[in-house]
Amino acid sequence: MSDSDFLLNQLSHEDDALSYAVAMQHKASSVGFDWPDIKGVIGKIHEELDELGDEIDADADKQRLADELGDVLFACCNLARHLGIDPVEALSGTNQKFYRRFNFVETSVSAAGKTFSDFTLDELDQFWDQAKQLERLEDNDIEAD
Repeated sequence: MSDSDFLLNQLSHEDDALSYAVAMQHKASSVGFDWPDIKGVIGKIHEELDELGDEIDADADKQRLADELGDVLFACCNLARHLGIDPVEALSGTNQKFYRRFNFVETSVSAAGKTFSDFTLDELDQFWDQAKQLERLEDNDIEAD
């Protein structure tokens, strides 16, 4: 077989890594190389997380950890594909959510006239939970309109 005969060589390498992972998985799925249901995908994510945990416990080097973390991310992209969700858009949405919530935490710290180091992680996490609760209330208000 020549390089051009390989299915994955038909894909553009110009996509970001998450989109390219989904494209490869889609191409593999088109020839039957896929989990028959989402439970297999979720099982694979758990397997990959366990392997990453084992490497962390073994105090593995950064390259080994990066390899295992990449496997986790690849499996999560496969889950996104099975759910019909663009992983780039999902992560972008989560980044925005983190940004809003962290800003709420920072505002709460400032409103108390203190710095982050004046609070325990549990106290900061309470601010985070307040931000989540406010977002839920705002979402409910929007749905009610």
